[in-house]
Amino acid sequence: MRYLIDNFADIMTITRTHLILALVPLLLGLVIAIPVGALVRGNRWARRITTTVSSLAYTIPSLALFVIIPPMIGISMIDPLNVIIALTVYSTALLLIAVPTALDTVPVSVIDAADAIGFGRLRRTVTVDMPLALPVFTASLRVVVVTNIAMVSVGALIGVGGLGKLFTQGYQRDYPDQIIAGIIVTLVLALIFDRLVFLLGKLATPWTRADARAKGARS
Repeated sequence: MRYLIDNFADIMTITRTHLILALVPLLLGLVIAIPVGALVRGNRWARRITTTVSSLAYTIPSLALFVIIPPMIGISMIDPLNVIIALTVYSTALLLIAVPTALDTVPVSVIDAADAIGFGRLRRTVTVDMPLALPVFTASLRVVVVTNIAMVSVGALIGVGGLGKLFTQGYQRDYPDQIIAGIIVTLVLALIFDRLVFLLGKLATPWTRADARAKGARS
C-alpha cells in the first residue's frame, strides 16, 4: 500500500493507458461481432465456420500476435496499436461466439410474432432480438472486459502494457511491492468494470427485474 500511496499519480497515468488499451478493443469487438454474429446466427454452416475460426484465433498466444502483427501492417512492435489490434482479435473471437448464443435464447414465439407484424430482419434484430438477448449477452461481455483488462498486462513484455509495467519493473528491480501494487490495481479495475457492465445490463433490461419481483410475489 505504501508504494501505491507514494506513486499514486504515476500509477493513475499508467492506469488510464491500461484502460484505453483494454476498452478500445472491446468496443471494436462489439462493432464487428454484433452484426456478424446476428448474420450467421441462422446459417448453420456460416455459424460453424465462424465458431471454428473464433476458437482458433483465441488459442493463438498473445506474444505470438504481438510479433506477427507489426510486420503485417507496418508498425513498430512497441506501438500501442499492436496491443489494441491483438486484443481486438481476442475480443471479437469471444463475442462472435457469444452473440449467436445469446440470440438463441430469444423465444421462437416472440420471433414469429415480430415477423407476423411485418418486422424486417434488421429491425427485428435491433429492436426485439438483441434487447431480449441482453441478459445472456451481458454475462459474456463481463468475461470479455475482465479478460481484456488482465491481458493488457502481457503487452509489458514488448514495452506496451499499462499496469503490466509494474510487473516487469518490479521483477527487474526485485521489488515485490511494485508487483503487488500492479496486481491490486488490476484486480480493482477488473472488479469495477465487471460490476459496471453488470449494472448497465440490469438498467438496459428493466423487465427482468419486474419478472423477478412478480415471481417473488407469487412465492
